[in-house]
Amino acid sequence: MLDVNAGQGPIQCDGLSRRHFVRLGALSVLGLSLPDMLHMEAAQAANKAAKKARAKNVLLIFLGGGLTHHDTLDPKPDAPQEIRGKYGTIPTGIPGIRFSDQMPELAKITDIFALCRGQVTGSDHHETAAQWMLTGNYGVMQGGDYPSIGSIVTHEMRALNTLPPYVAVPRNHSFTWELGKAAWLGERYESFKSDDPSRKDWKVPNLSLLADVPPQRLSRRQTMLKAIDNLARRVEASDEVGSMDTFYQRATQMILSSEARQAFDLSKEPDKLRDEYGRDGRWGAQALLSRRLLEAGVRFVLLSYSAWDHHAKIFEACDKALPGFDKAVAALLRDMKRRGMLEDTLVAMYGDFGRTSKINKDAGRDHWGNAGVMLFAGAGVRGGQVIGATDERGEYVTDRAIRPPEVAATIYHALGMDYEKTLVTPQGRPVPILPDCEPIHELWR
Repeated sequence: MLDVNAGQGPIQCDGLSRRHFVRLGALSVLGLSLPDMLHMEAAQAANKAAKKARAKNVLLIFLGGGLTHHDTLDPKPDAPQEIRGKYGTIPTGIPGIRFSDQMPELAKITDIFALCRGQVTGSDHHETAAQWMLTGNYGVMQGGDYPSIGSIVTHEMRALNTLPPYVAVPRNHSFTWELGKAAWLGERYESFKSDDPSRKDWKVPNLSLLADVPPQRLSRRQTMLKAIDNLARRVEASDEVGSMDTFYQRATQMILSSEARQAFDLSKEPDKLRDEYGRDGRWGAQALLSRRLLEAGVRFVLLSYSAWDHHAKIFEACDKALPGFDKAVAALLRDMKRRGMLEDTLVAMYGDFGRTSKINKDAGRDHWGNAGVMLFAGAGVRGGQVIGATDERGEYVTDRAIRPPEVAATIYHALGMDYEKTLVTPQGRPVPILPDCEPIHELWR
């Protein structure tokens, strides 16, 4: 598919704008063809993006189900008990800003990240709100859903190496069906699912090569690795691979490449660091794998942790979930900072919405699309700041509401992508990447 319009004026039925026809006429005088013009435009766009890009890759931590902002990063200690809940609050590194006492590790490192207390999804429905937050677009387009942010990034930016450019850990977010997919962009831009690395029997799908070979033929691990490396060299030199579709070629390279195998191998990490991330539950292993994938050159990692839909017994659930969550996210940010990864990686953390202020009759909190919290770090984001605020009950945003398109624009902006661009579906329909919006500029001020 060739998109030569990129949102530059009225489109003709063949996809060219009137401006392009005028330019083509002028170029023909100079002896330049359409391919010449497109090559120049691509080079100019690449140079422009390279100059303004703040990040080379992105980690999106998606908290499906709706994180309780009252009991984590936007507590209301002066509210009545039925709103305040059972947790106390603790000071943070930001004067006057307090977190729940269940967030001690994140409270220590507020200098690393910016906190947004103004998330407004506008829907209390899981699938609707999550899809909006994962695509940056409201509703559905004619013919289906909008593509996810990760799929758009994969479509618009080249892969950094033979690793899949878009990986979901452990998989795409889902409730009753899978959300945040590539939609009409096609399977080529879908995420690679890692599955859950905390399982004892975990094996990365599609990276278990030569599984049907009898053990006596490959009795030693070294022999197997040598066989794979030899096969990789033969395949890379083959003319047949060169003629394969780009998708299958990349898949072949990924399966055979040593960098892919090493990126998914958590045994490479020292025990001390694995302890720092936490070995209890899923969070530690998934966060550590995400860091390894980013470090190895994956362009977009979606870390999905759907454990926050607590309509009943919310404090029993949070007693179990919040300590591991706090520990793993703080360890991840510290680790990335130590390694210098936050210089060119954007980290964004948010869910579909927040939770209701008043604790219900079942000792839970229900869906609430009018308020929530988000966290951003890396790629030049100024840490130690809070953007936005909610009222004394944590029900409505009173300062700087931030909606799904602005969140997506922030991610694209950090990567240097043109989020005002218009793409064309396989049916020939022009679709803007995002509605008219701006990124969260305050993050960099």
